[in-house]
Formats: sequence, C-alpha cells, structure tokens
Amino acid sequence: MDLPDPIELAIFKSAFHSIAEEMGGTLRRTAFSPNIKERRDYSSAVFDQDGNVIAMGDDMPVHLGSMPMSVRAALDKLKLDPGDVAILNDPYDGGTHLPDITLVMPVFFDDAPGAAFYVANRAHHADVGGAYPGSMGLCREICQEGIRIPPLKLVERGVLNRALLVLILNNVRTPLEREGDLTAQVGACRIGAQRVTELVHKYGLARVSGNVAGLLNHSELLIRGELRRLPPGEFEAEDHLDNDGITDAPVKIHVRITTDPEHGGLTVDFSGSDRQVGGSLNAVAAITYSATFYVLRCLLPEEAAPTAGLMRPVRMVIPKGSVVNAVPPAAVAGGNVETSQRIVDVLLCCFAQILPARIPAASSGTMNNLTVGGIDPRTGQSYAYYETIAGGAGARPNADGISGIHTHMTNSLNTPIEALEYAYPFRVRRYAYRRNSGGSGKFRGGDGLIREIELLAPAQVTLLTERRVFSPYGLNGGSGGQKGRNVLIESGKETELPGKCNIQTKAGAVVRIETPGGGGWGDPGENR
Repeated sequence: MDLPDPIELAIFKSAFHSIAEEMGGTLRRTAFSPNIKERRDYSSAVFDQDGNVIAMGDDMPVHLGSMPMSVRAALDKLKLDPGDVAILNDPYDGGTHLPDITLVMPVFFDDAPGAAFYVANRAHHADVGGAYPGSMGLCREICQEGIRIPPLKLVERGVLNRALLVLILNNVRTPLEREGDLTAQVGACRIGAQRVTELVHKYGLARVSGNVAGLLNHSELLIRGELRRLPPGEFEAEDHLDNDGITDAPVKIHVRITTDPEHGGLTVDFSGSDRQVGGSLNAVAAITYSATFYVLRCLLPEEAAPTAGLMRPVRMVIPKGSVVNAVPPAAVAGGNVETSQRIVDVLLCCFAQILPARIPAASSGTMNNLTVGGIDPRTGQSYAYYETIAGGAGARPNADGISGIHTHMTNSLNTPIEALEYAYPFRVRRYAYRRNSGGSGKFRGGDGLIREIELLAPAQVTLLTERRVFSPYGLNGGSGGQKGRNVLIESGKETELPGKCNIQTKAGAVVRIETPGGGGWGDPGENR
C-alpha cells in the first residue's frame, strides 16, 4: 500500500480537519438555539468523491461515525449539482433520530467529471414536531416522534427550496428557531465548500486527491497494526438497558468480538442482543456502526486521522430487527442518545478482556436527556428546551475518572445557567458535583452532577435517562458507580420519577437530576 510523503500527509490531514472545525465554528456562531450555540450539539465532516469520510471536527462521536450513512443516502437518492444542499433526518434512510438534521453539499471542479468532495454537518434541533415538545418523548412508533425528512434538496443550484422549508417549519413548535438553525447549517456547508475549493486551487486536484487516498490508507494501516497486536480468540460481553420506558423488562445488548491478528482483522457480532423494543430505545444500524467506529478510534494514537479507512478491516454483524438494528416503524429517539452509550459500554467491557491494562471502567452510560416544552409567559410563544446532562467518567488503569463530563458518544457542553435562564422560563436552583457517586477502586470513578431546575410556568417534561437500575460497572476489582436519580418537587413534596417518563408540571415545580458516577478501576486496597 503506497503512501504519500508523511510530512505532506500530515499537512493535508490538518488542512481537512481545520475545514471541518471551521464549519462547526460557523454553525455555532450563527445558530439561533442555545442547544447549538451553547451546548454545541452539532458535528461537521468532509468526504471524498465516493462519500468516504476523510476529516471530522472535534464534535459528537454519535454524529460523526454515522454521518457517512447520511451522505451515502443523499448520493443514492439524489443527483446533486453545483450549489445544491441536501437535507435529511430519516433514521431509516441515512439518519439516526429525527432531531438530528443533516445537510450535505457537493464540491465541484472543472477538471473532475462529478463532485470531487462533499461537506456535511449535522445538528440536533430542539424540536422537530411529534407528540411531545422536544421530540424526545416515549413513543411507540417513529410517526409519533416528529417530521421525517427523506433525502431532498433544501437548496437547488443556490436557490432555497422555500416550499420544502415552509413544510418543515409548519410541523415544528419553534419555527423561527428552526429556520435560524437550518440557515446556519447551510452557511456552514458553504464555508466548508469554499475552503475545500481554496485548498484544491492552491495545490491542484490531483495532488489533493492523492493525499486523500493516502489518509484513508494510513488509517487502515494504523488500525491493522493495532489489531495485529491483539491476542487471537473470541471474546463476549453483555450489558443491559434499564428498560424501554413501556415495560420494566431490561433490554440486553450482547457482543462477540473475534480477533484475527494474522490478517489484522476483526469481527464484531451483535447477535444475541434483544429484539427491537416497543419504546424509543431502538438504535438503527448507523448508531451501532458509529459506536464501533468510536471504540476502535480510541485504540489509536490521538494524532491518527479518523477516516473511513479505519473500518476497512472490520466485519460487522448487526441482526435486522434487533434493538441495535431496528426496522420501521420502531421509535428510535432514545437509540441515538442512550442505546449508543450502552453499545459502547458492552464493546469496552469486551475489550477489557482483550486489553485489560488499557480499558477504563464504565462511565455514566447515559446522556440524561431532559426536555421541557410549553408556552413562555414572557413572550406568549411556544418554546422547547433540550439538554443532556454530564455524569462521571470511568476510572482509568492509571488515573481517576473525571467528574461532571460528557463521555463516549456525546461530547457536548452544558447550557450555562445564564443562557438557560435568559432563554427559557426557568430558574436554576442548584448545579453541583454529586460527591462520592463515583465507584471506589485503586482509581476512583468520576462523580456525577446534580442539576435542579425550577419551572416558572406550566410545562410538559420528558425524561429519557439510563443507569437508574443497572450501575456503571467497575473493572479489575473496582466497584460500580452510583445509579442516577430523577426527582420531581411540587408543593414541597419530593417524588422519585422513573428513568423514562412524560409528565405535566405546574408553575413552581422543580426537577432534580442526579447523574450516575463512573465505575472504579482496580482493588481499592491496592497502592497507586
């Protein structure tokens, strides 16, 4: 496998990464919603002419690993011309869950017969319609979760498809915010396309394309080298989601990893996982692929480029109709945010048998999704607030876990108290570390958080949380992290809420989320 000059390869790796990062910065600065401006719940990436990812921003792993499926869906369903921008969110046609809307834009050059590159971004929109404000409720089928957008042209040859935009805006609770965020996404795509064009004009298409192929090959070489160092054999692990929000039955996720160090290959088989469930914790195949991509990326040095080449040596078995590869009409809102986390937990638990000195204990294992919607008495307008709340990171083989941090498939920030109280009819009563919630061990798990929000007007509240029944596991003798808790306080009375629920609250109600701590690593009695 031929590679370009390593110095030149490093230059182009950084150049494409900077394009993805600038796209994200543009989206963040021009978006309307706190969810994108403050929490940074978005991702950007650059793709080659075949739709292979060649660069990612430092964004959300759950978005980035699955975005190639969105690009592929757009290429399969549409003929993209110069100036076009495709839009989609359909989980069963390249998407993940409905709030994540993806835009794809081709980049053309005169000396190439078709698009030479594609740029794309994905943003979580705080509401896309459906039965519940925020579009993250406990639904039984995808039709209840919001507007479902197949691959379509939002912009055609530089002209906005106003009819399509109006159709989308007429199906959401916060149309002005949605229009602002979508417009920001279009602008970010145009910036990405402009920067790719500048790069090609500077170096020439042939030279840039040669280095793109080199980046893909280099990622493959790195991961094959890592896989060749693994011991041969079959390794299995399983863990459970608390329930699907409809019944109390736990939901099993099982993985079998077969190593092939002779050829530098790997088989990841999710057979044995439960069938898709009645609630909204079903994951589509793109989510399972994304979680696997993330875990394998974690095996490589930080400077390794996360390109499509990384998955070339990997064979995946994801049974159709299972909770890790659902089929219509299954509801999927929680698959993206909760099941993705448990898939990572299972994969890491399995790799802990293969590489026991490298794998950390389980992190909080949930994004602690809180959604609130209603009428803002200050404006008389509908609002939809969505946030994920951080927890504790699992202890590492050589260090304690970090407290109060988003881990694994999420990489967002918190919504600052000032921004939250300015944008919504809320008052933050408490925001603190949940002391001693991390598991004990030679190295302690990180602590979770306590977030307590007073709702100043009647509201519809949705909770979609995990690790309220099953604790994040410890490793090598470390204990598990504390389970999370959800509490509603009304008229001075505290009521413990289930991990997944939709409730109607009165003005003055307080919602308190106590997030799980990470698991501990190693025997607590062992000296560091």
